Amino acid sequence: MSFRVVRSSKFRHVYGQALKREQCYDNIRVSKSSWDSTFCAVNPKFLAIIVESAGGGAFIVLPHNKVGRIPADHPLVGGHKGPVLDIAWCPHNDNVIASGSEDCVVKVWQIPDGGISRTLTEPVVDLVYHQRRVGLVLWHPTAQNVLLTAGSDNQIAIWNVGTGEVLLSLDCHPDLIYSACWNWTGSKLLTTCRDKKIRIIDPRKGEVESEAIAHEGSKASRAIFLKHGLVFTTGFSRMSERQYTLRTPDALGEPIVTVEIDTSNGVMFPLYDPDTNLIYLCGKGDSVIRYFEVTPEPPFVHYINTFQTPDPQRGIGMMPKRGCDVATCEIAKFYRLNNSGLCQVVSMTVPRKSELFQEDLYPDTLSDEASLTADEWLAGEDAEPCTMSLKGGYVSGRAQQLTVNKRSNALATGKDREKEREKDKDRSPTPAHKRDDSHAGTPASATPPPAVTAAIEKQLSDLVEEIRKLKSVIVKQENRIRALEAAAKAAVLSPPPPPPETSPLPEHNHETPVPETMAPDEV
Repeated sequence: MSFRVVRSSKFRHVYGQALKREQCYDNIRVSKSSWDSTFCAVNPKFLAIIVESAGGGAFIVLPHNKVGRIPADHPLVGGHKGPVLDIAWCPHNDNVIASGSEDCVVKVWQIPDGGISRTLTEPVVDLVYHQRRVGLVLWHPTAQNVLLTAGSDNQIAIWNVGTGEVLLSLDCHPDLIYSACWNWTGSKLLTTCRDKKIRIIDPRKGEVESEAIAHEGSKASRAIFLKHGLVFTTGFSRMSERQYTLRTPDALGEPIVTVEIDTSNGVMFPLYDPDTNLIYLCGKGDSVIRYFEVTPEPPFVHYINTFQTPDPQRGIGMMPKRGCDVATCEIAKFYRLNNSGLCQVVSMTVPRKSELFQEDLYPDTLSDEASLTADEWLAGEDAEPCTMSLKGGYVSGRAQQLTVNKRSNALATGKDREKEREKDKDRSPTPAHKRDDSHAGTPASATPPPAVTAAIEKQLSDLVEEIRKLKSVIVKQENRIRALEAAAKAAVLSPPPPPPETSPLPEHNHETPVPETMAPDEV
């Protein structure tokens, strides 16, 4: 007697449900750029979407309670001179967002609580290094203020946003970089490139630990690290069929699983939930969201279901687990961008009858606290991400101000600053693989200051002379003010002088005679 055993999983019945139109965001002019980006970034406070903008690039930032039809004149975040290609919220500060653009500049913005009331054009810091457009920005999962950027110049730069300087530069890709992903602790980097290879890189050494052909198709591919170290990739076969693979880092060239999905043209973005080990595949131009579960049992990647919508999606963003509603057993929330200007909210839910907190669905998830500082990470330290419990729900904290302390000469004149900028353009940061490892344990902040030049000494002496002159003027003015105050006080305390004596007027008992020479009408 033959029978079939159904796989046991608490996520077998996960279903997606789109919110009503009045609970979504409408009238959004989504960017028409052909760049392969999700065009959307979400965190528990805000929704950010790259939009069309005349005279440069911009994106819109909306608080989650501002649903419905968005006015056409809604304020934007627009300081770029070219179209914005990618945006990413900082995982450790829900009010900070980074944007990369075709103008080769990466900007970091501070968004106030409640959103912006007027167009924001002044970023917290400008990060200038790339020579061509910047199409990828990615925050470090555990280190505070560490940002990765990749441009069309085939370079990867890792920044300390707190100082506005490049910590590391990686030059190990011969062609355009499609995607990048940190591992769970942030010690390794996984990239895909136009040369069809995926690479696992040690970013602090600048060494490629392993590389292999990912997909034989010529179109763009994506790769992500899973929580326990496996590698999941999406791409195209030689016959332009879309496929996904699962690999181990030790044998990148030999996939454990390779599955072909369909023959569509859109690039598939894998969105990963490390708490549930679910992977959501969202293709550009698709009207579906497929989701899979990764388990240790063969075939390792189990298809669960497909969420179907009538409209194709132009971009998509995934809410962090902190922003999900635990009361309704919501395990994921997506923001789909349609061509019609609608941002549709899709909730993925596990059906449960109990209204109590489901601990098996919500293990401790990533919190908004950093485990390391940028200097500690650069010195070689690694740490697990900080986690938190969602029991009782998550409440967003107050805005934390991002402060940038640039390590530069504050006494330089305008001409000197121009010279320093030209020098910065000419010299590039030391690549990681060329750095002196004898100082590997020394953080960047411990580097000795530059030697004092004659020009700086002259500026200092002139500044001291100006301060001395200003001090003497202040002393004179203080003495004058004290003298005037003493005189005014003496005038108030002294008695008033007696009125002057006046002589009495002579009394006349007769009227003043009128001269005979006066005219009759004169008095």
